[in-house]
Amino acid sequence: MYESRGEKIFVSAITAFLILMSIMALIPLLSVISTSLSSKSAVDMNLVTIWPKQFTLDSWGQMIDRPDLWKSFFLTLVTTVIGTGLALLMTALLAYPLSKSEFRWGPVIMVGVVIAMIFKAPIIPYFLTVRGVGLYNNPLVLIVPHILNPFNLIIMRSFFKQFSKELEEAAFIEGCGYFRMLFQFVLPLSKAVLATLALFYGVVLWNQFQHPLFFLQDPNWFPLQIKIRQFITDDNVIMVGAASTAGLNYNERTLRAVTVIFAIIPIVMVYPFLQKYFVKGAMIGSVKG
Repeated sequence: MYESRGEKIFVSAITAFLILMSIMALIPLLSVISTSLSSKSAVDMNLVTIWPKQFTLDSWGQMIDRPDLWKSFFLTLVTTVIGTGLALLMTALLAYPLSKSEFRWGPVIMVGVVIAMIFKAPIIPYFLTVRGVGLYNNPLVLIVPHILNPFNLIIMRSFFKQFSKELEEAAFIEGCGYFRMLFQFVLPLSKAVLATLALFYGVVLWNQFQHPLFFLQDPNWFPLQIKIRQFITDDNVIMVGAASTAGLNYNERTLRAVTVIFAIIPIVMVYPFLQKYFVKGAMIGSVKG
């Protein structure tokens, strides 16, 4: 396809800009990784930039042996996996009927969905409501409030509206009901939007901070992000088990860097497997009416 000189210049400028932005985004991450892999003395003297100084894995060894970190990690992992599965199920069950023009209550429900997306509930009434249904100091608060997101619902509804009516009508003639149509035909053909929304829901569940901060008081139910907050704000918590820093090749800064990297590794590992569906699912679900 022929491109004019102006188009080539524009594409080159955009490419250079995006590369620059990517480098700027990577520098802080590389700095944290380098800090986690550097010695105590190098960090104390501020010698670490984007490359480790006096390479060591002592900080990683110290944090990996922390049972409280692993407990929070597995709690967050379980809630993320279960919460994402339930969220996709609930979103699909509501989005499919809303995508049908014959569902007469669909427009009314969609008005409510749009209102819920635009106007967020005030914090105090929201807190009282969540506490009133028995989710205060209950680990289910890490899952239940996140199983339906209005924006994600609109994306999935728009995606479902693209399916051929002739295909559905043929399936109905053969005796296929709505539930069977959804689970045997529609969802298997919706991998793109399912993968996209799984990433959306998974990131929210994995990184949630406000909900556990508001509603969980029992330290045994603290998810990973709250545990990391303890490590970052309290030197006594992160240095537990070390009576003295003398003779150790790590300090609070290196251990904190380890916890930050530890928290983002799972999402970074999952994203490449969902990347091929991500753009397609988001664009189709957002544009189709």
